[in-house]
Amino acid sequence: MLKKSLSFAAVLSIFLLTCHPLLAQEQVQIDATAQTTPFPHFWEQMFGSGRAILTLRESYRDDLRAVKQVSDFRYVRFHAILHDEVGVYNEDEHGNPVYNFAYVDQIYDGLLKNGVRPFVEISFMPKKLAFNPDALHPFWYKQNVSPPKSMELWDDLMTHFARHLVDRYGIDEVSQWYFEVWNEPNIDFWNGIPRQQSYFDLYAHTARALKAVSPRLRVGGPATAAADWVADFLKYTAANHVPVDFVSTHGYADDTVENLFGTNEDISMDDRVCRAVAKVRGEIKASAMPSLPLMWTEWNVQGQNESRDTIFVGPALANTVRQCDGMVEMLSFWTFSDVFEEGGPVPKPFEGQFGLRAKGGINKPSYYGYELLHQLGNRRLANPSKNVIATRTAEGKIIIAAWNLVDPDQQGSNRTVELVFHGVAPDAKITIQRVDRDHGNVLPQYAAMGSPLDPTPDQVEKLNRETTLPAPETLTLKNSRLELQLTPNAFDLITLESK
Repeated sequence: MLKKSLSFAAVLSIFLLTCHPLLAQEQVQIDATAQTTPFPHFWEQMFGSGRAILTLRESYRDDLRAVKQVSDFRYVRFHAILHDEVGVYNEDEHGNPVYNFAYVDQIYDGLLKNGVRPFVEISFMPKKLAFNPDALHPFWYKQNVSPPKSMELWDDLMTHFARHLVDRYGIDEVSQWYFEVWNEPNIDFWNGIPRQQSYFDLYAHTARALKAVSPRLRVGGPATAAADWVADFLKYTAANHVPVDFVSTHGYADDTVENLFGTNEDISMDDRVCRAVAKVRGEIKASAMPSLPLMWTEWNVQGQNESRDTIFVGPALANTVRQCDGMVEMLSFWTFSDVFEEGGPVPKPFEGQFGLRAKGGINKPSYYGYELLHQLGNRRLANPSKNVIATRTAEGKIIIAAWNLVDPDQQGSNRTVELVFHGVAPDAKITIQRVDRDHGNVLPQYAAMGSPLDPTPDQVEKLNRETTLPAPETLTLKNSRLELQLTPNAFDLITLESK
């Protein structure tokens, strides 16, 4: 009987170790005294947003101010500063250009007043300057994607635009901006023929016109979708002595492998963005300008099953930060706000839009994910884990992000992560903050409220108040160890004060 009992116990133990979700375990060693590497917060320097005219709305500016409170938000990029709704370009009865920068000034004044600089995307074509005034994109705001009817008129517009900005804001200010030529010219946002060569021509004219106003203005491209054209762009600019101060391109977690890499490899969506970043970084290094900065001016996590409204974003964001560290100067999340109209006015909160704040200014779990990541130190402690980032601050605090990433189409299971600390007191005090199904997750409260299509200000205030992250929980290490129980897509931030 004893022999049978032991056999049953052994079988039970094996079953529990292999099948019980709470026993899926990882141990991570954290040496607080180890050498560190720089860890600039490249993921929160810049955010994307919809189009230029939206910046004049108070809802947009409210969201900008809110996101700036939880991130190191320094630049914002948006489309269509030259759209006819901004009123920049017109012509008199003789066909001579007439410029009006009144709305441009209001747009940029509003950003600067709130402590954010523009990352100027030069787009789209004013209809009266367009070779084809009817070349309208299917987005709701119907931007014109035609080349100019005259490169001389385009050069003149660029010259007047740049001179006006320098005159108004001063070259010391505008030299800290970035000027990116167009948006995703490799797809349907540009209909020049042939597509690539006509864009390169537009880029050359634009870069030379801006630099003629001041060589201190920073200009770059090719701003392509799916990490495309970079090698060809760098060959073209080098061969033709065209100014370029930075490389910009885009890539999303749910872009296809074929579009990003031209292969049929099996690459997880969780790995695609940083694999694409590494590819482009390699193309820059192999070019005639190997030290150019890389600005990834659009990205987001995979969006199936409306996952961008859920707690999935925090772990997916952290995982991307972990992988892309050291390869990119800025990684611009698209977008910071659901004040966004590519498909028309957003009809309701929580329909899978890109932003950190939903319609009405409701904080999504992604907002709180950024709040946690913002607290990481600016020096990184090496560790091999795919589920942990360990950092140290200038004051000597050890701050660690730990997560349990489960893709939107998976059920997932709980995960135990044991942190083993070295170089700290074995009973040191720590604090923990969390974003998980019970913290920073507004969707249950919104459902309990009846899922209003147009939440009132009082309802929005209630939702944000109820989901604001509570004060950090204080614990003590036990024999230099901390055990974390992470439910699917839980995201924890652990802070250990300096010795």
